[in-house]
Amino acid sequence: MTMTNDVLRTEFQRSVAEYWNTNQQDPVNLRLGEVDGLYHHHYGIGDYDPSVLAGPADTREERITKELHRLETAQAEVLLDHLGTVTAADRLLDAGSGRGGTSFMANQRFGCQVDGVSISEYQVGFANTQAEQRGVSDRVRFHFRNMLDTGFETGSRRGVWTNETTMYVDLFELFQEFARVLEVGGRYVCITGCYNDLTGGRSKAVSRIDEHYTCNIHPRSEYFKAMAANGLVPMNVVDLTAQTIPYWELRAKSSLATGIEEPFLTAYKEGSFHYLLIAADRV
Repeated sequence: MTMTNDVLRTEFQRSVAEYWNTNQQDPVNLRLGEVDGLYHHHYGIGDYDPSVLAGPADTREERITKELHRLETAQAEVLLDHLGTVTAADRLLDAGSGRGGTSFMANQRFGCQVDGVSISEYQVGFANTQAEQRGVSDRVRFHFRNMLDTGFETGSRRGVWTNETTMYVDLFELFQEFARVLEVGGRYVCITGCYNDLTGGRSKAVSRIDEHYTCNIHPRSEYFKAMAANGLVPMNVVDLTAQTIPYWELRAKSSLATGIEEPFLTAYKEGSFHYLLIAADRV
């Protein structure tokens, strides 16, 4: 088998990798990342500064872009806040690491080694180039690997996180792998969108999000079932839904809008879709 076939084991995984490999010039992620060199692949939280919508029209888009980037970086800070105590001697895993933004933030905050994995060879190359440019390639490394089978040593990680990547994989398989690589007492942090299965199946708005991103959004209850089955005990569950709505409202007013803003806002406001942070300890 080729290396690609070792990593991309199903037609769905190949289609997801193809999506991210061919959407290299996605203006949202690139323009936001160009603000300060931190390239994220997730959304934002917190209220936006309404003054960015006022002022000179010729700099309006620049102000909105900077504010959207501030909100997405704030989201990553909240994720890192929930990793608990991490020392410079620890090792962390960023599962579905994208262009590496949160990995670099973790290294800067904790001084520790961070490994990121992605099934997009383009993203891995981009992130490793970033690590070299930042002078941290000895501490932050990115790998073309599948988060369901990372290849890292059992019990080798103090912390693992996923930031809006779990909707691409089976949760039971995923959390089995995370439980394997985490040390006992290690922490897993997840930020994800999930549909509210108390209200039934996927709403029309959630289905549109699935279709747009070629993903499979899981029901909320599935996260807790899969964690319980794999020795991951939730310590904190934070509903970030209300905090993420301003990001989408601001993005809808910008030139970065892609048309998916309306389904997100509809799903969040009608209660069919939740934006959750779950921090769980390995027992």
